[in-house]
Parts: sequence; C-alpha cells; structure tokens
Amino acid sequence: MSCKFHKAIFHAILAATLYALSIPLSKLLLTQVQPTMLAAHLYIGAGMGMAILGLYKKKRHEKPLQRSDLKYTSAMVALDIAAPILLLLGLKHSPAASASLLNNFEIVATAVIALIAFGETVTKRLWAAIALITLSSILLTLDTTSLSFSLGSLLVLGATICWGIENNCTRQIADKDPLQIVVIKGLGSGTGALIVALVIGETFASIAWTAATLLLGFVTYGLSIYYYTYAQRIIGAARTSTYYAIAPFIGVFLSMLILGESPNWLFFIALAIMLIGTYLASAKAEE
Repeated sequence: MSCKFHKAIFHAILAATLYALSIPLSKLLLTQVQPTMLAAHLYIGAGMGMAILGLYKKKRHEKPLQRSDLKYTSAMVALDIAAPILLLLGLKHSPAASASLLNNFEIVATAVIALIAFGETVTKRLWAAIALITLSSILLTLDTTSLSFSLGSLLVLGATICWGIENNCTRQIADKDPLQIVVIKGLGSGTGALIVALVIGETFASIAWTAATLLLGFVTYGLSIYYYTYAQRIIGAARTSTYYAIAPFIGVFLSMLILGESPNWLFFIALAIMLIGTYLASAKAEE
C-alpha cells in the first residue's frame, strides 16, 4: 500500500475520532449553554471554520451546486437544523455513552430510507445488521427502573432518523464541491437553529462559552467532514464508511473517560449486539 493510501486511512480514523469527541464534550457544554443555542453554534462554528479553511486550501476544479440541486440542498439544511437540536435535547436527558452508541441507528435509517425513497437494494447481510442495530437501540432506549422508553434516548433516535434522511439527500449532490456543501450545511443549518433558539426564548451564553462551542463545532463537525471527504477520495466511500463506523464506540470510551460514566449491565449487552450489527454493516460496505 502507498503512503497516500495509509494517510487516507489515518484521516478516516481521525475523522471518526474527532466526531466522537462531540458527544461527551457537548454534554459538558450543556451545563453552560442551552441545547438549541448549542446546536446552532456547533454548526455555525463548522461552517465558519471550513469557510476560512477554504481560503487557504489548494484550489480544486469542483462542480458547484446548481439551481437543480436546490430541493436536496434545502432538505439537507432543514434536516440539519432539526437533527442536532433533537440530539442535544436528548443528550441533556440521557448518558453520553448511550447517546454515542445510539448514533449507529443512523445506519438503519439511511438504509431503510434509501430502500423506500430511492429503491436501493438491501442485502440479507444488511437486513441482519439492521435487525441487530435496531434491537441494540431498543435496549439502549429502555429505562430499566420503570420498564418504559427513555425520552432522552427517543430524542437521540429522532436525530439519527433526520440524519438518515439527510444522508440520502446529500448523496444526490455528492458529485458537487464538498467544501461548498459543508459551508452551506454549517452556516445554513446553524443560522436556522439560532433563529429557533431565539424564538423559543433561549439566550446567548458568555463570550468564552460561545467561543468554546464554535471551536468545538469546527473541530468535531467541520474538520471531521473535511478529513472524511479527503479519505473518501483516496480509498473510496465504502472503505471510508467502514473506518468511520468506529466513531460511536470511541464516543462510548471517551464518555466513560471524560465524564466518568458507569453504564448498567443492559448497556454492555446492547454494546455487544451493536458491535456485531456494525461489523455486518461495515463488511457489507467493503464488498
């Protein structure tokens, strides 16, 4: 394998690690920043950071977005307003480790919506992965003290469904300039979430906490997407998504390390099931 190939693998793993940091660090920021305001600044930070990075990035001949792409671009922005708000509201009411692991339900949402809306084929192996990931998600959503479903976990699942739909919209414009897409996604969705935050009466945090949130958005969302895109161009979409699938598991480890969380026995059963389901989904991507 060439040095360029190994570098691309490193960037795919780096992208997963950077994104994994977002959940435990967002959990910490929720003590100082309100959920919708936090969602807004994470995305604005990603958009601003990538726009600045684009000024220094070596120019490529990329296809810009066209008017014909408006419906997919608009849907992408709208869904990226809803998804992080749901995620952070859910994170406020659930452990970061569970929220990290539940992010893998996005695999299920993406595959099922691709089947229903775009007629994509779902193999038996992927159906098995979907079943296992869904079972794991149900276990993670259960509140063992009352045998009911946890509101926080349901909100996180709502976020993953939004991202599953958004993935299918983004796929329709995947041949266009990725930097332009990330900047529009970040600034458009961030501004939309900011309007929602102000309408529902949330207030700005201090300058220091706002700056910390913008920086976190740039690193964990903006740079993560940037490195993911770089890796995808060298080693392909399927192989990159396989490496990126480790992000939720890194998130679990970081949640325990940073926040000192100690999940219950049901979490570890769900973790084992999720690992098998993710392996089956990733192995399918490698084929």
